Amino acid sequence: MSRTLRILMILLLVASCGGGRNTAPRGLDDACSILQQRPTFIRAFRAAERRYGVPVHVQMATIYQESKFIANARTPLRFKLGVIPVGRQSSAYGYSQALDGTWDEYRHITGKRGAQRDDIRDATDFMGWYMAKSTEELGISLHDARSQYLAYHEGRTGFSRGTYRAKSWLMRVADEVGERSRVYQAQLASCRAARR
Repeated sequence: MSRTLRILMILLLVASCGGGRNTAPRGLDDACSILQQRPTFIRAFRAAERRYGVPVHVQMATIYQESKFIANARTPLRFKLGVIPVGRQSSAYGYSQALDGTWDEYRHITGKRGAQRDDIRDATDFMGWYMAKSTEELGISLHDARSQYLAYHEGRTGFSRGTYRAKSWLMRVADEVGERSRVYQAQLASCRAARR
């Protein structure tokens, strides 16, 4: 076998074992299945829970809504005249769909200059940091996935002004996040993968 062919085969093998960071896990309605497929997730969720007090199920429900657990998730493109791409709907990126400005604020305040939005550990740390600040500034319980999501989506200022009340679609989504959080919590209680 030629050297070039061997190198190509090795590269193909390595590429096929990429880990699927940029694809959603299967069975997104089952928290245990997600953690079994992505064992690094539970360590990231637990670290954020220890540091900030945000329960794993609240983090998971929010990440489900924001990115469906896809590392490089982005908002859809906007088009002019229906065909000419003119950029993304926002700068939201990664597991947590953090905006550029909020992500920069997080990195500056926490000193995590190398943090990346497509790294699950950094994304969960960001989410924990943001939600803990929402608790501190707005009095939202860390266990209240619905209200935490509304503050996460609208920003703390928008939440305190009640901007979400005029968005029936967002209220429906927040209800879904709250329900998903409760479902994930029940599943995690009997999940071996969650005890790693």
